[in-house]
Amino acid sequence: MEDWQNIYSKFEIIAFTVFGFNVYWYSLMYVSALLLSLFIAKYFIKKDKIAISTVMLDSYFFWVELGVILGARLGYILIYDTNTAYYLSNPWQIFNPFDLNGNFVGIRGLSYHGAVLAFFIATLLFCKKYKQNIWLYLDLVALSVPLAYTFGRIGNFLNQELFGRTTELPWGILVEGVLRHPSQLYEAFLEGLVVFLIVFFARKKKSFEGELILIYTMSYSVARFVCEFFREPDSQLGFIALNLTMGQVLSIIMFLVTLILYFYLKLSKKKLY
Repeated sequence: MEDWQNIYSKFEIIAFTVFGFNVYWYSLMYVSALLLSLFIAKYFIKKDKIAISTVMLDSYFFWVELGVILGARLGYILIYDTNTAYYLSNPWQIFNPFDLNGNFVGIRGLSYHGAVLAFFIATLLFCKKYKQNIWLYLDLVALSVPLAYTFGRIGNFLNQELFGRTTELPWGILVEGVLRHPSQLYEAFLEGLVVFLIVFFARKKKSFEGELILIYTMSYSVARFVCEFFREPDSQLGFIALNLTMGQVLSIIMFLVTLILYFYLKLSKKKLY
């Protein structure tokens, strides 16, 4: 266990350098996640005979990826960052990959909940423009995102960020001499693999369009809420209320809104079978 506990002191977060620019393992994990989500989407379109063409899927993929990137970054600035006023008055700095000293550091600080909101907006605009069934696309997303999301959390772990709370468990990771939960890996497992399995098996009993995306959202909310008990709260925010983190508060809101929408659609939409 000693080698595992000291993995951060032996692991380099930079995978390689190209023309003076550092390429981080996190970036590679993010690209892998994007490619995997697209591959899984195409797999289920073929396997389940979903009425979405390859051309429309590729176009949709571009729309939502742009929305996710914008939403994740803006969400972090508005919800978590302590320099919100600075970024709002200097918006060109929001996506500046260089620090104040001119060093290339990439774009850091992303919010999952901000990404989700922007993703839904992008999906709505796309389906309205091309006259597509929004629930058909959202159900496909519910199947293709979770496993890809696992790579994102592994990327957080390799990038040595979003540390867990202190622990005495033998599989903890030493961070500046303190043993902490590898909470990023907990999230990769629960929010990624477990949520995927829930949605995967739920698809066999799907009774209305949109059911899978709602199951995914509720499952993710529960998984994220649980994982937050092992994840160190954001230092600039701490605990919000009732000893809960911002991630848990947002997960509760997301779960309740989704639960209401689930029962509304279940009662109002025609059955598929």
